[in-house]
Amino acid sequence: MKSRMNPMLLAVCLLSAAIPLVSTSCNHKNAKQEKPGAHAVVYHCPMHPAVVSDKPGDCPICGMKLVPMGKGEEAATPHKKTMYRSTMNPKEVSDKPGKDSMGMDMVPFEVTEGASESTVPGQAVVSITPQSRQTMGLELGTVEKRVLTREIHTSARIIADETRLHHVTVKVDGWVNELFASVTGQAVKRGDPLLTIYSPSLLSAQQEYVTALENRQKLAASSDADARKGAEDLATAARQRLQLWDVSEAQIDRVARTGQVEKYLTIYAPMSGVVIERNITAGHNLLAGEVLMTIADLTHVWGDADIYQSDLPYVSVGMPLEVSLPFLPDKPFKGKVIFVSPTLDPATRTLQARLEIPNPDLLLRPGMYGDAALYFSLGEKIGIPIEAVMFSGKHTYAFKDGGDGRLIPTQIQVGARGNGWYEVVAGLQEGDRIVVSANFLVDSESSLKAALNAMSGGASADSVRQERPAK
Repeated sequence: MKSRMNPMLLAVCLLSAAIPLVSTSCNHKNAKQEKPGAHAVVYHCPMHPAVVSDKPGDCPICGMKLVPMGKGEEAATPHKKTMYRSTMNPKEVSDKPGKDSMGMDMVPFEVTEGASESTVPGQAVVSITPQSRQTMGLELGTVEKRVLTREIHTSARIIADETRLHHVTVKVDGWVNELFASVTGQAVKRGDPLLTIYSPSLLSAQQEYVTALENRQKLAASSDADARKGAEDLATAARQRLQLWDVSEAQIDRVARTGQVEKYLTIYAPMSGVVIERNITAGHNLLAGEVLMTIADLTHVWGDADIYQSDLPYVSVGMPLEVSLPFLPDKPFKGKVIFVSPTLDPATRTLQARLEIPNPDLLLRPGMYGDAALYFSLGEKIGIPIEAVMFSGKHTYAFKDGGDGRLIPTQIQVGARGNGWYEVVAGLQEGDRIVVSANFLVDSESSLKAALNAMSGGASADSVRQERPAK
């Protein structure tokens, strides 16, 4: 007789057999939804990228709504890494477990990668997304090798070129009869009449010359060679006497041609220029050697510039310069340094440099003040734009692009400054990308993140956290 299974018992068996299948299927489905490596949604503040949360909310700094981070932004978030450090010498660090130089086990600690790369106390690495960079107006520049030129700006007082001055004098006593250059500042050309004088000595010298010429003419047909030579020498000596008294060749020839003595002798301009000084008037009693007037050639002028002690290493004879006037800012006058004073003014602690400036249009006048810019070539150097350099107390630093959106505060040493660049002495290399705009916004974020790291239990601004030794 065949035994028959109880229908209730059969239902229970079938149900118990089906339960594992359903459970396995559900677990497999959940595994697909929560597979390892999936990114959880992370929120951050658009204005303060250092503020990051795994939940939606408001920024504790500005109160703005936190927004989800995109895929590129999430990749820029720093992550932690385990390092190992000596308990006796904290500066002895390794990325692998082991013993230190004293044979003691090194202890692990966690480092937030990116933040620990900062070499500036009180600053932390910040991660700024492309969207935030565009909002901030952040731009990057490059550390590059270029020729640097040091610019020294100072004032220059225009004076006449002392090598282009001429004093008008006479070598005999007399009186001024007529004055042609009667106004100070009057322009004259070489050969223009300046004044006429009456001098008994000149009258006597002219008469001697006329007599010597007549005597030479009388003895020209004489058979006595010595007499002819004596008459010739006397005429030559009389002419030379007039020449030594600065009587012009034209005047002497006129006296020789006419045989007439001229009562008044004309004094002509020895050079072209401007009468900058006049010491006589008509009727003035002249003395031999007296300076009657001074003529200056102003087509070239000098400038006296005051140089501070800090700029002395960059000032040398022959260096180029430009001088500009406040009312002619678009017309620079080019020149060069021709002399540097060997002594310092004890009152102003400055040194005087003499500038030579061509002035063909006579726009530069003695007594004027202009703005001088001296250019000293520093040679080819590795340079960084001045906009990228930050100064904070004893530290000088720049924000270097670390990739993946990270900006790393990097301590640097700069040298001479020239044409908008600083020489990089240490801290950066040629080709490094650095922040050149919105630096102060980045600096604020970096300082704030360092402070938050310190308050949230981090070791300090470098975001290093000490852990217990591994058992």
